[in-house]
Amino acid sequence: MDRPWLLVLIGWLILVNVISFTAFGADKERARKKTWRVPEKTLFALAVFGGGLGAFLGMHFFRHKTKHWYFQVFIPLILLVQIAAGVLLWLRFSGRI
Repeated sequence: MDRPWLLVLIGWLILVNVISFTAFGADKERARKKTWRVPEKTLFALAVFGGGLGAFLGMHFFRHKTKHWYFQVFIPLILLVQIAAGVLLWLRFSGRI
């Protein structure tokens, strides 16, 4: 493969999305048990650094943070920006633009 960075990027995205999804589930469980919580800044940071899909799926799968307007607005927005960036990168490196 002439683009080894692509494998690194794909590996990173898989890892950060799994961690993001898991963080939403862990925070939901900790909320039920009234123990130490995952900070909201951490949940957003995971989404921003590539875990938008994991955050979105975790939010809805665990029904967690769905009543907070800023999660309802910004997590899907982060995901849409990441999808758009991915499409643009794909088009750019496939020679279509």
